[in-house]
Amino acid sequence: MSDSKPGPLQGIKVIDWTIWQFGPIAATMLGDLGADVIKIEALNGDPGRAVFAAGGVDRSLPEGRNSYFESNHRNKRCVALDLKQPDGLEVVHKLVADADIFIQNFRKGVAERLGLGYETLRKLNPKLIYGSKGPDADKPALDTAAQARSGLMKATGPDGADPYPIHGAVGDQMGGIILSWGILAALAARYNHGMGQRVDVSHLSASMWLQGLSISMSSLTKHKPKSEVNMSVNQARQRSFNPISNYYKCKDGRWIMLANFESDRYWPRFAPAIGKPEWADDPRFRDTHARTENRVMLIKMLDKVFTGRTYAEWDEILKKDGDFIYAPVQHISELENDPQVIANGYIAEVPHPVLGTAKLTDHPVRYSETPHSIRSVAPELGQHTEEVLLELGYTWDNIGRLQEAGVIL
Repeated sequence: MSDSKPGPLQGIKVIDWTIWQFGPIAATMLGDLGADVIKIEALNGDPGRAVFAAGGVDRSLPEGRNSYFESNHRNKRCVALDLKQPDGLEVVHKLVADADIFIQNFRKGVAERLGLGYETLRKLNPKLIYGSKGPDADKPALDTAAQARSGLMKATGPDGADPYPIHGAVGDQMGGIILSWGILAALAARYNHGMGQRVDVSHLSASMWLQGLSISMSSLTKHKPKSEVNMSVNQARQRSFNPISNYYKCKDGRWIMLANFESDRYWPRFAPAIGKPEWADDPRFRDTHARTENRVMLIKMLDKVFTGRTYAEWDEILKKDGDFIYAPVQHISELENDPQVIANGYIAEVPHPVLGTAKLTDHPVRYSETPHSIRSVAPELGQHTEEVLLELGYTWDNIGRLQEAGVIL
């Protein structure tokens, strides 16, 4: 699971005091890059360890594990502590003393009450980078609430459709990505300017940035007539302004997504490729303005054309007859068999102590000289407590005393 070359963040120490998905994913991405990530959990564990069903599907795995926690916590060592006891808090303070990054995503005020707030920890380590999120001051937030507030649930269908959340907690996932990016920027700032700092990302900001293009365009064109704004931003398939940047159902029931935004560039070759050469110069369709004016008619005609062949047949035709931009509309279950996914290793196979082999979504960035790696799967609760305490200078007698006092497992 490891590479002989060092990861980009090898030598960086991360304290991960996070729960659920947002914060954990940020720490996982840093771990993928070689950082030593030490996850701090309560004695009863991260609540994600109890997610045995999600999205209406059984997510349980053998020996009390579940796919939710496994997906969010690779490349980490786990220490289980009772942080309400002074001895437990002291362990974290010792970890922070020589750490580079501390990540937490608890409700505002929790860290401060426990003695783990930014102002406290920066006194122990002035160069510490402290990553947190605080949506709406002291209000709690989870992914679907952010999808709702950010407008994302209204962006998943045509105007007038019922709001619908995107599966997979994409707001959480995007939040983790953005937080890790912010932490990397803070690391660069520390290298350049010599100071640590606090990095804040919220569910709302992440879900908005995921839709950054739509939000900015909507703001810039809000003076336009309502119908024009609606059509340009969230148009139903049957009225797409660009019929060759649209999706169509094939004979075998699969859908093909065309993404030929430069309509006039592609249309003269596209029409003959699909067996309709006469459409290339048809006055109704010969340029962008004409195709837009007659888009409802043209989309109906294209619907009939595409239902005449399977996706595989259209794939061969479009590959042979022009440099068109298109893709199959796939279900996530199909990705592990996608030749492009396989060729690039976007889904990694890693040894697992319980499952034998586990397939995990791999780190999304490739580095030529300092590659990422998946070195370990999600840890068991408290799996590395003794190992980490010994590294901090605790003796076996100290560890036994902490166990007797209920500070550690």
